[in-house]
Amino acid sequence: MPVVGVVSISDRETIFQATWHQAFLQRLSDLGWTPARNISIEYRFADNDPNRLPALVKDLVRLKPDAIYVPTRPALPAVREATTTIPIVFVSFGDPIFEGWVSSLAKPGGNLTGVAGLSPELAGKRLELLRELTPRLAKVAILHNPTNRSEEVAIRATEMAAQNLGLSVFVQLASDSGEFELAISVLARSGAESIIVLPDPMFNAHRAKLVQLIGQSRLPAIYMETGFVAAGGLISYGPNFSDMFRKSADYVDRILRGAKPADLPVQQPTKFELIVNLKTAKTLGLTIPPTLLARADEVIE
Repeated sequence: MPVVGVVSISDRETIFQATWHQAFLQRLSDLGWTPARNISIEYRFADNDPNRLPALVKDLVRLKPDAIYVPTRPALPAVREATTTIPIVFVSFGDPIFEGWVSSLAKPGGNLTGVAGLSPELAGKRLELLRELTPRLAKVAILHNPTNRSEEVAIRATEMAAQNLGLSVFVQLASDSGEFELAISVLARSGAESIIVLPDPMFNAHRAKLVQLIGQSRLPAIYMETGFVAAGGLISYGPNFSDMFRKSADYVDRILRGAKPADLPVQQPTKFELIVNLKTAKTLGLTIPPTLLARADEVIE
């Protein structure tokens, strides 16, 4: 039976509890692929230790899988380094052209393709949402993991959008969960009136701690991933993750049936979600405008 390798920076429990991974597996099932019956899925988890990735990937490549699926961006450099022939399907929230993964979105070339969440207009949208929440907003902090190069494009897009809206922005770095408390303290002292939390696997792995510390700062924050709002964050706006991962399952299916990655255009999200946590808004003393609530896909009360 065909073999699909899956490589992730995260741990097994985190991945298997994620709704997006369940969406990926369900879509494979819908397309006729049942693990252990007519497809073998070989998982390799780095347990949030990037230093383990090269050895894990080399071990996987020795199995000569029919495709390698990379659902978290930090694992992709090690996979690219290990093989130029095995088809690779990725999911990324950055710019695969900027990263050098593909030649173009329409014609990737090489052995990589997938789904990229890059959408520069989202940067302006998030700033507009924050200004709806705090009409006198003037200064915004961007919380960013500097080891995640894929979000550099998002930072530039946010800076440009802020200039057009008459807002000032600055970047606050946190490369490890142990740096969260200091980072949030620094951005609060720097006069930030709200926070944009960029997507990152490390942030996601420690989202409960991050959301708690941001809540203690009493600064409104917007996230891209809905899980942060479920954990007590104020608001999120971004692609529908489950839809993105279903699209990636479509590409794994097509490759297993003979398609070449070079001929499969990199897809982009078509569905976006706005989630609002009213309980958190009340804690922060914020009144959510009725017009914003009317646009929300989900309101947590």
